[in-house]
Amino acid sequence: MLEPILDSVRSRLGPIVAAEPQWRELAAAAAPARDFRAALRAPGLSVIAEIKRRSPSVGAIDEHLDPSLRAAAYEAGGAAALSVLTEPDHFGGSLDDLETARAAVGLPVLRKDFVLHSAQIWQARAHGADAILLIVAALSDRDLTELLETAEEAGVAALVEAHTASEARRAASAGASIIGVNNRDLTSFTVDLATAEGLRGELPAEAVTVAESGVSNPAGAARMAAAGYDAVLVGEALVRASDPADLVRRLRGAP
Repeated sequence: MLEPILDSVRSRLGPIVAAEPQWRELAAAAAPARDFRAALRAPGLSVIAEIKRRSPSVGAIDEHLDPSLRAAAYEAGGAAALSVLTEPDHFGGSLDDLETARAAVGLPVLRKDFVLHSAQIWQARAHGADAILLIVAALSDRDLTELLETAEEAGVAALVEAHTASEARRAASAGASIIGVNNRDLTSFTVDLATAEGLRGELPAEAVTVAESGVSNPAGAARMAAAGYDAVLVGEALVRASDPADLVRRLRGAP
């Protein structure tokens, strides 16, 4: 399932790449970035609360959600940061969603998308993103290193996502300081919390660590905390929750 998404991203890259000089100028004029990495370093298990309208694995989740109201609920529950899907074709997201959510709260915001080119990082910063996602499976070692350097230049944090031991080692070798382990197999979209548990030992001790996907309740969050993760990224369960602030609170309460 990853390749069709990447193909869709590539089909939209041309105008973004052509506008990179403009994105750089707009990024320079943007409000200062909020410290995403420091937010995840808070005591206890941090929650990165996600805003997404749909996904390829489950289809529509909440096509008509209000990003500002959802972001405010997450902040009220004690989320450390937001993640906002901006990929339009498969997730129904947009940079407008990111801007709207960020304006509603004081939390750092991750642009959750499929970054393949430096122009996307400058575009993200221009629209207010405080962090971007880099997926190891989608990038060569050279691209990963260069995109990490661009993120540093742009002043945004980079959450580098791995799914296997070799990908975790590649993330560490590239110098990633925030490493996420995705419990969702990007080929089959199956989810297994044992993935993050098994890979925790592959991650550098100094890295901020994030368990992504598959956590839907306090029991799952407790497993990730027990495995040694600093944070969990939770999407579908929070979007579907009737009281998202309460669910964030309960996830944070994991030992």
